[in-house]
Amino acid sequence: MLTVAVPAAVMLAVGLWGLHRGGMWRDEAVTYQVARRTVPQIWRLLHGVDAVHGLYYLLMHVVLACDPGHPGEVVLRLPSVCAAAGTAALVAALGARLARPRVGLWAGLLYAVTPLVGHYAQEGRSYALVAAGATGATLLLVRAVRGEGRRAWIWYGTVLGVTCWLHEFAVLLLLAHAGTLALSRSSGRVWRGWCCAAGGVALSLLPMVVVSHGQSAQVAWLREPDVETAQELLRQYLGPTDGVYWACLALGLLGLTRLVGRRGEVTLAAVALPLAVLPPVALMLASQLTPLYVDRYVLYALAGAPLLVALGADRVAGMLGRLRLRLRLRLGLRLRLRLRLRSRATATAPRWPALTLAGVLAIALAFTHQVPLLRTDRVPGTRPDDLGAIAAAVARALRPGDPVLFLPAHARGAELAYPADFKGTRDVALAEPGAQSGTLYGREVKEGVLRRRLAGADEVWAVMEKYALVRGYRPRLGTERAKFAVLNQQFVLRQEMVIDRIALRLYVRPIRVGSAESAVRGDGGRPRPRDGGRASTTVPRP
Repeated sequence: MLTVAVPAAVMLAVGLWGLHRGGMWRDEAVTYQVARRTVPQIWRLLHGVDAVHGLYYLLMHVVLACDPGHPGEVVLRLPSVCAAAGTAALVAALGARLARPRVGLWAGLLYAVTPLVGHYAQEGRSYALVAAGATGATLLLVRAVRGEGRRAWIWYGTVLGVTCWLHEFAVLLLLAHAGTLALSRSSGRVWRGWCCAAGGVALSLLPMVVVSHGQSAQVAWLREPDVETAQELLRQYLGPTDGVYWACLALGLLGLTRLVGRRGEVTLAAVALPLAVLPPVALMLASQLTPLYVDRYVLYALAGAPLLVALGADRVAGMLGRLRLRLRLRLGLRLRLRLRLRSRATATAPRWPALTLAGVLAIALAFTHQVPLLRTDRVPGTRPDDLGAIAAAVARALRPGDPVLFLPAHARGAELAYPADFKGTRDVALAEPGAQSGTLYGREVKEGVLRRRLAGADEVWAVMEKYALVRGYRPRLGTERAKFAVLNQQFVLRQEMVIDRIALRLYVRPIRVGSAESAVRGDGGRPRPRDGGRASTTVPRP
């Protein structure tokens, strides 16, 4: 019981530590705003975008509905924290079932203190849940191969099918499980049971594959992975710091010494090695043709790495235990110790609680080496962007009635995640909100309507992606080009504040020298700046 409970408790503590970072980043903001729509609105959205996350959005719809007030970032991330804790427990259960309790304990703790796991345990996205489902399916595979339960294959197929519907790339887990059966030299009966379950999973996933293939433009930003990508993933699996990485790599290789057991026997190495290697390698190879690889898409494969490391550590513990017995024999202990040593001539190590404790202390030491990484990961702004900081800057700078432009349209994510900070402002390009239009960021007006809406404005605030400020950038959509044309032709830049990947800019109409209005106002017709009369400034984020 403790073998499973302790890693789950440690993972829960790591996940809850600093859970409220102070702001969502754009992917979390998508989860937040989509999950708060009605079920028909979510269903309509999935026909055009994000079908791969459909089941997760429906699940989060239920979770956020449990808070009838204004659910925030903590509620959004809690399912991922709980899923990561469950995965740590399942990893421990696998190690205990296929090796011994201390192997399960060590593997579960290693999983819990891995920085990559802690990162996605605090994300309002599906990847931690996918990892939990994949590890649970792997445990059910072991039970099915061993013939434990009449409906083991049904449960295996059901759990794996649901996991694939949380994210379709979990289907690569079938390659890992096929590798396990091959290394175990399983019987034809086992292969037939697995093929039936795998076929059911593949058939159930076909509708999502068809729909998501038509939405492949969403991942057009991906690039082909290379050797450095694979090396970086290996370091993330075993530990980012040098000392932890090399120690875990050595132990992991040692854990492969008993990869193949007796015919039909499922060894821990035969489960862990295909799980850790085959899904990432398959996705990287496929990405050489069509780029699809991101490390979070194969987060579930990480569970194999701590199992191999713990198994290697158990090999070391076994050698130390046998050495201890030999030393006691040399000191002239009784003959029964000699017989005990001979009976343990196999790889089975003696029970020595001190070795188990030593392994736990070694994991604690590895954790202390990686605490700075975990602490940095919990600082606001360490994600690709911080929409909370952007929304707070808008709340400080803008007044009710101020016109706002989002360039491009997905920069509207800050407003959708933190609508209170944009309250009273006018989104001049928006024709229909996302929930009503079946889109993520809403449907925008045509070029002519946009120009008419901006015709009477003396100033306009622009929330812009930094890449849109690069010289030579030319958007594809006509409305986006019209936004740039109007700002550059009819306005001049007065103020700018840069926060992460977003620039908040104030544009004003140029001075009209000699106009009647200028004579009355005495300021050359220029609108009064918000900073009490200061000149235009660029204010980087502190």
